[in-house]
Amino acid sequence: MLHSMTGFARESVETALGTLTWEIRAVNHRYLDVQFKLPEDLRPKEQDFRQQASAILGRGKVECSLYFRRAMDQQTEMQIDTTLVELLGARIAELSATLPATAAVNPIEILRWPGVMKSPEIDAEPLFEYAGTLLDTALQSIAGMRLSEGSRIAEMLKSRVTEIEVIAKSVRKRMPEVLTASRVKQQERLNKLDVEADPVRLEVELALIAQKIDVDEELDRLESHLVEIRDALIDEKAVGRRLDFLMQELNREANTLGSKSADTETTKAAVDLKVLIEQMREQIQNVE
Repeated sequence: MLHSMTGFARESVETALGTLTWEIRAVNHRYLDVQFKLPEDLRPKEQDFRQQASAILGRGKVECSLYFRRAMDQQTEMQIDTTLVELLGARIAELSATLPATAAVNPIEILRWPGVMKSPEIDAEPLFEYAGTLLDTALQSIAGMRLSEGSRIAEMLKSRVTEIEVIAKSVRKRMPEVLTASRVKQQERLNKLDVEADPVRLEVELALIAQKIDVDEELDRLESHLVEIRDALIDEKAVGRRLDFLMQELNREANTLGSKSADTETTKAAVDLKVLIEQMREQIQNVE
């Protein structure tokens, strides 16, 4: 079954220490590229989190952000680094003596200075466990979204495969008529020249022309690729790259069909095929 590479998930959990929230965003990418944004206390567990993500997601550029908001009772215990405050006060006093017109410093601005407010240390081990469990939930959520989107893409691809089959069958059905029309056209050209052609040589030339515009092999290969696409759509493995390759092969057959075309209907069929193939290719860019 197809899985899209795009998706979003957000999961939160309340703990005694505070609130943990995972946000995961995924877009298409050639390989699996997982990036983490973690609170300082949880950075040591990044490798563990990365292994969790790699076990569930196959391809895509994935941004995993973890947010931690301390519980209120923890925030009230915040301490002030008085040594740093005294140092800042001394520097401010020196600056005020040099620039007497400078306005007084708001104490709130001092509190915002990096390192002035000290949060009490917490036991990070329980947070690791909460964060790991919550990450599994978030990964399952985004995996479900990617599967749902993949199912939609699969239905679209099946529809386009059916349309391509209809076009291929119509071209194949018309080929005897096209070959006959080409033979008649060549004979009419000879008649206008008012020359007597060597019958044997004429048959050889007509046979070469018929071989040049015959597209049976191209249609055979095209239909074979369609069978492979249908097989890929029910494969349990990641098939994005395989489908992308098959789009290239379909496009090659459509181009050859157009170059061999001997009438407007076949040319139109080749153009219609290329339009359908391009629609499929655009969707497959998002397939894992």
